[in-house]
Amino acid sequence: MTEHQSHAMDDNEIGALLGSGGTGVIAFADEDEPYAIPISYGYDDDTEAFYIRCGFAPDSEKRRFVDDGVTASLVITDDTGTWRSVIARGSLTEISEPAIEGGAAQSIRRMNIPYVTIHETPATAMEFELYRLTPESVTGRKEQP
Repeated sequence: MTEHQSHAMDDNEIGALLGSGGTGVIAFADEDEPYAIPISYGYDDDTEAFYIRCGFAPDSEKRRFVDDGVTASLVITDDTGTWRSVIARGSLTEISEPAIEGGAAQSIRRMNIPYVTIHETPATAMEFELYRLTPESVTGRKEQP
């Protein structure tokens, strides 16, 4: 049996895994209650910011955890062959309509935020909001034999 070890990824390797967007898991906590969900994200390498699209059903449990300024952890993984993972931790800021029309719009156009439908509620009955995750830290680990 071959032993594999975990090694830190450098900035180029982290950027390659993040690409311009994809899917991951975002986690929040409300005092002692954790909450984690799959999410679509976009990544802007120029500003090193993540953009998260959240859909809220009328009775959404997520609404209790997602607020402007809340701290979140975003985990992106890849296990095609050997595993790699990136964890970004920072605060979420809701992106308003004027910001979407301004500077954030250029970043968003460069990204690939997948539309992933995981809700039972029809999209027409949901409220969608865009958030920017400004990371305080971004770390990456990879498996090496």
